Amino acid sequence: MMMAITRDVSPALEHCELTHLPRTTIDVDRARLQHAAYEQCLIEVVSPVERLVADDTMPDSVFVEDIAVVFDELALIARPGAESRRVETPGVADALARYRTLRYIESPGCVDGGDVLVVGEHVFVGQSTRTNAAGIEQMRHILDPYGYTVEEAEVTGCLHLKSAVTALSDDVLLMNREWTDADRFARFTIVDVDPAEPLAANALAIGGLVIFPAAFPRTERRLAAEGFRVRTVDVSEFAKAEGGVTCCSLVFDATVP
Repeated sequence: MMMAITRDVSPALEHCELTHLPRTTIDVDRARLQHAAYEQCLIEVVSPVERLVADDTMPDSVFVEDIAVVFDELALIARPGAESRRVETPGVADALARYRTLRYIESPGCVDGGDVLVVGEHVFVGQSTRTNAAGIEQMRHILDPYGYTVEEAEVTGCLHLKSAVTALSDDVLLMNREWTDADRFARFTIVDVDPAEPLAANALAIGGLVIFPAAFPRTERRLAAEGFRVRTVDVSEFAKAEGGVTCCSLVFDATVP
């Protein structure tokens, strides 16, 4: 049984961490409506969707993906690179502890879940402003006994690796080649974002459905031409906070291990 964990939109969302974008006004009420529509898309392919609470001490809380990476064998509780986000960790860890054994990234390591792309047994980790070499090495040590290979991947010009590349299936990736090293992913088939839509590489593929931002129609047409079933959602308020569709949920099989 597939399920998803999401988290409330904090009333303090406009005070989110920013790295590559200038700060602009975020409409929190509109963001909540967009989040509800996003959750409704999730409900079409997973059940249940469990929403965690958040408050004004957690501006980035809606981006729950950054706090953990869930594997069949364990849940890896990340240590966010932005210190302000570490207050989000206990609530996510408590929720996941009902389904998985927990392992933790510890200081001096830092990992944001948005930098972790899992494709089968291949785990690509972006060394970015939020994820460091010590965190990547801890991931390698934790995951090696379970047969996962952990590879560092280049991140340039964007916040997280999954701003540059996401998985559409176990053998097809969606990519902006300008923001990562495409040669690192040579074993996969690559669908390139439309050149006019550099931010379009973040897609969430679940159960045959690709949840995709409505802001990128040219890349959406490329996905449809490749045979993918696409459902678009408006995440424009989250984009102002450097977020995308993968960021807002943790999706995993609740029946294992």
